[in-house]
Amino acid sequence: MIITKNDVVEKIVNYLNHKITLKDLVNWAEDAIMEADLEETHFEVIRDVLSQIGLADVEAFGLTWEDCDKMLAKLGYRASVEVEKIKSN
Repeated sequence: MIITKNDVVEKIVNYLNHKITLKDLVNWAEDAIMEADLEETHFEVIRDVLSQIGLADVEAFGLTWEDCDKMLAKLGYRASVEVEKIKSN
């Protein structure tokens, strides 16, 4: 399986939108680094971002909004926030 920039972006966005947990994101990144092939055209940036994500479960590193924003920028994307009102019961 080849991991592309878009795959990495999709996972980060899913994490930011609470569709996957930090643990899921970290596990995916670690598996991708060890077992998958990385898109050759963007190998270095993908490897660097996956490495950073892989360390996010270590308390000293973590993963902040700013970290995600910077990683998305490295991948050629810009993050934005959309706020929705929670529906009342």
